Amino acid sequence: MPRGRRKRRPGRPGPAGFLVVDKPAGWTSHDVVDAARKWFGNRRIGHLGTLDPQATGVLPLAVREATKLATFFEGVTKSYLGTVRLGVETDTLDGEGKVVARHEGPLPAEARIREALEGFVGDIEQVPPMFSAVKQQGVPLHRLARRGEVVHREPKKVRIHRLEALCFDLPDLDIDVECSAGTYVRSLASDLGAGLGCGGYLKSLRRTASGPFHERDAKTIEEFEAEAAEGRIDESLIAPSKVLGIPLFGASPAAVSQILHGADIAPGTDFRLSLGERVLVSDEKGRLLALMELRADRRLWPLRVLATQ
Repeated sequence: MPRGRRKRRPGRPGPAGFLVVDKPAGWTSHDVVDAARKWFGNRRIGHLGTLDPQATGVLPLAVREATKLATFFEGVTKSYLGTVRLGVETDTLDGEGKVVARHEGPLPAEARIREALEGFVGDIEQVPPMFSAVKQQGVPLHRLARRGEVVHREPKKVRIHRLEALCFDLPDLDIDVECSAGTYVRSLASDLGAGLGCGGYLKSLRRTASGPFHERDAKTIEEFEAEAAEGRIDESLIAPSKVLGIPLFGASPAAVSQILHGADIAPGTDFRLSLGERVLVSDEKGRLLALMELRADRRLWPLRVLATQ
């Protein structure tokens, strides 16, 4: 073995699945992943969509073989509850930044604000914030921003499915947002303030849903730490078949080796499937093997092999 390289120990075995963490403010998404790796004793863990450090709420994690299913959750719709502070602008577009402008006049009336909110519903263009993870020539924008640099960013299209005012307690405005993946609610708050002529920033943000993952499924860091200490953290995993909404197919011992080598298998007569239907396949011990699809030859073909030999 080359000097300086250590053989990585295999992670603690267990079921594949998804964990929904109620991320606290002040934690980065990677902080949560690092904590979960300790809970499970396994490094095969990743998050399904970054949540800003100051934001709270739903952060789904993929655990063990489920990490190979992450691509199936790209582009899912997100839901948020946020508070916009009108009349003030910051350089980060949120409450963490430096105030760069204050509006001295009266704030817009409720009817004007509601009208402005309606104008954002549908397909819109957003310019990514300078304080974001978007890369410019391989360098994250937030690094450039911290050096005092401001560079041109190309606008991108996003979709706002729903944008409603929940409470008017000006200068604070509580909003309910349902939007496409990649939407910056910080930019939405700033653009709303700009459109109203008074400026604004995102004071607080909570993600309530990310695709099929909802806050009702979420637990706090403290709850998961307690479960890990008691050796029952695996009980909180949500099965991939439940999240993806597809059947679970148990493979015979003879078929397991074929699947792990990327080969197709016969589904048998006891399992009724429609052409093009997808299934998750496991072995007799419940280990997740592959995501497979029934093709025209009536055989199951692997779309993604999840396990190793």
